[in-house]
Order: sequence, then C-alpha cells, then structure tokens
Amino acid sequence: MTPKIELSNVYKAFGTKKVLDGVNLTIEKGESLVVIGGSGTGKSVLIKCILGILEPDSGSIRIDGQEVTGLSTRERQQVMRKFGMLFQGGALFDSFTVWENITFALLQNKQLTKPQARELAIGKLKSVGLTADVANLSPAELSGGMQKRVALARAIAANPEIIFFDEPTTGLDPIMADVINDLIVKCSEELGATTLSITHDMASARKIADNVAMLYQGKLIWHGPVDTIDHSGNEYLDQFVHGRATGPITAGIR
Repeated sequence: MTPKIELSNVYKAFGTKKVLDGVNLTIEKGESLVVIGGSGTGKSVLIKCILGILEPDSGSIRIDGQEVTGLSTRERQQVMRKFGMLFQGGALFDSFTVWENITFALLQNKQLTKPQARELAIGKLKSVGLTADVANLSPAELSGGMQKRVALARAIAANPEIIFFDEPTTGLDPIMADVINDLIVKCSEELGATTLSITHDMASARKIADNVAMLYQGKLIWHGPVDTIDHSGNEYLDQFVHGRATGPITAGIR
C-alpha cells in the first residue's frame, strides 16, 4: 500500500543552521504519528515543508505517492484540499464569528453558500462538544478551551484525509488538555484521517499517538510504537520522556 505521507532525505537549512538534516519518515494511511522534541529542533519546519509553506533544500516529499516539492500554485492548491490544520494557539480570526471561522476555507473557495456553511459549522461544533448557540459568538467571547474546540472544528470542516496538529494542548490546563486529546482521537477516527502532531506534551502524545518519532538536531533519532517509549533503550528519548535535566540532551529543552 502506498504511504499517505513519505519523506526521503529531506534537508532544510537557514544560513549555516541545519534544521532538517536528512529526514526519512513514512506515515501510513489512518496512522496517528506524534513527533516530539525540544524547542528549536525542527518540528514546525517539518510540518511547513510537508504543507509547502517552506521548500526543502533537497529531498523528496510524497503525498499518496505524488511528489509535492516544486508544485505550481494550482497543483499545490489541489493537494492542500486533502489537509486540515489545527494551529498552535487556535489562530482564529477575531473579526469573524465562530461559524465563519469554521467554514472560512469553504466560503473562500465558494464551495458552500452562507446558509449551508452555517449549518455545516453547527454540525462540526456538535462534533467537538459545543452547542449551536456558540456559532454566532466571536472568538473573544470564548474561553481558551472553547477556542481550541472551535479551531478543531475548523480543522475537520472539510472532512480532510490528513490533519496536522501543532502543539494542540499548549496553554490549556491538564483537564481541558485531556478533553482536547479525547476530541482529537474521536474526530480523527470518525474521519478515518491520517494525523501528524507535534508536541512537547507527553500526556498528549501518549493519548493520541499510534507511533512516536523524536526529532533531535534535525534528525529523527527514534521512531516506534507509543507503548514502547518507556523502555526504548534510547537515552535521548528516555531523558525527554521523563523530563530529566541531566542526560545527553544539553540544549533545546526549555
């Protein structure tokens, strides 16, 4: 079976700093992969390269077997229809109502009328545990946890095949973080989506991952099932998972 996402020898540098240093990664259809690692290890750059926001310096990135590096704008737009994205911090538009935020891309692409979009948004709000009366509110009227739910509703609005989660529990208390993790699992399973998440939060990783990969100094230094991370035998992973100040990782955790 063709992998949903496949990276081969992907390199990306900014000046003399190598951020991605020969990354090889395969994500199968329906898999939930969580990439962990300290700040500045290249996790966000990895996602941006897959999305085409950044162009890798070299290497191959394939989606459903299609090479996506060097695509034209029109070709890239076609590929992007497969994706949903939950941004760090939610990234909701203050000047739009909740339902307009959820269906923003669908309205921009003229795929739905406004009444259709509002109806769809209410259905997606229900999927993330929010009621219809939230639809007409502005993001400023919502708590942090509600904003994250709305952002998740936006990520799944077009029933994407692939969903990226960028630090999905950042800024949330432990209880709300667990609620969001449960919703991520529920929504991803209902869609049958392939998911790639990046996080520092090991509780989140344990809850949502099938497999975990650790990025350190631009390289994937460990990749395996989530239920093996506590006895991996990898000293870098062991230090990160247990949050130890001492160990082979001397920078990048803060």
